[in-house]
Amino acid sequence: MHIRLEQPKDYREVENLTREAFWNVYRPGCTAHYVLNQFRTNPDFIPELDFVMEDSDKIIGHVMFSKAEIKLDDGTVFPSWTFGPISIHPDYKRKGYGLKLLKYALEKAKEMGIGLLQMEGNIEFYKQAGFDLASKLNIHYHAEPRDSEVPYFLAQELIPGYWGNREGTYCPPKGYFVADENPEAFEAYEATFFAEQSGKAERPQKEKAFQEGQLPQFCQSCGMPLTRIEDCGTNADGSTNFDYCQYCYKDGRFLQECTMDEMIEHCAQFVDEVNKNMPKPMTKDEYKQMMRGFFPMLKRWRK
Repeated sequence: MHIRLEQPKDYREVENLTREAFWNVYRPGCTAHYVLNQFRTNPDFIPELDFVMEDSDKIIGHVMFSKAEIKLDDGTVFPSWTFGPISIHPDYKRKGYGLKLLKYALEKAKEMGIGLLQMEGNIEFYKQAGFDLASKLNIHYHAEPRDSEVPYFLAQELIPGYWGNREGTYCPPKGYFVADENPEAFEAYEATFFAEQSGKAERPQKEKAFQEGQLPQFCQSCGMPLTRIEDCGTNADGSTNFDYCQYCYKDGRFLQECTMDEMIEHCAQFVDEVNKNMPKPMTKDEYKQMMRGFFPMLKRWRK
């Protein structure tokens, strides 16, 4: 088993590996391979921490790192970092290769002076590499209530004391949202994977699905949780749209023409329903304030 830096000749193979590794894992379908495709030219990309793992010259794993930042409560920005996607070929999963690749990359990151990492993932895996709930470090997640203990939002100080006693809110790098911001370009890129000929039979189109263990999915218009096909809207051809709920999107169009502020005002009337799943009930004004921070990150309202 060998770990080395990724090279341009690896790009397509690594992107296909990422697609295979993440399909229906954290969300219905996968966008991580497109993020990777676009991120290599992003100024936040860290080429010195872009690793592949090989077994007999076959790439079986990959991880990349990115610059990030945390907005402190005093309004200033604190430098930080994140990583992902980290991918292991399905045939090599649950055999320790992912943890080996991650620990190797974390050690290299520490040698470069990277002091703090935060990311979204399964704590049962990442705790083996030293990660814990980010809320324990007073780092809040942009898409969740400030006082929530978000089970999938994790962090680790690689350099003890780097974070100190600060408090702030993290949002993933803008480059991680490239598929949402450029849906037509993403669909064209995605189509190349099941129409591509490589001396093999044509790859069949994969089916998107909700599965247990995925990260929370939200309507990209109103923020409603999406947990099953029946929650979702529909495209013009009648197929499922996994970005929007049935109340916001049907037959390829939005059911309401409104501004973001009007949508927030509409959603605020459901605060009592939302409070049933909250550790601490919110007032209507508190809920609207939370949505003002969350909604600009949703696909429909993102600028």
